[in-house]
Amino acid sequence: MIVFQTFLVLVMIVAALAAAGFRDLLGSVIACSLVSLMASIIFYFLQAPDVAMAEASIGAGLTTAIFIFAISKTKRHEENEKTD
Repeated sequence: MIVFQTFLVLVMIVAALAAAGFRDLLGSVIACSLVSLMASIIFYFLQAPDVAMAEASIGAGLTTAIFIFAISKTKRHEENEKTD
């Protein structure tokens, strides 16, 4: 069990570094969603199912949907280069 939890933490760290390193906003949002999803799985294994469900629904679900909606309302970097 400790090996699986260590793997989840490593995935969280890699996804967090990827979110900070991506130049594309959509990629960063997806990586942040992965961090939140891994956190909810870890909370479940730590016997906190109520916190896990809240993290999964709010952190990975609702927040990701709001960010993607906000990004869809903005112009992409590639579109700005074409107009210059």
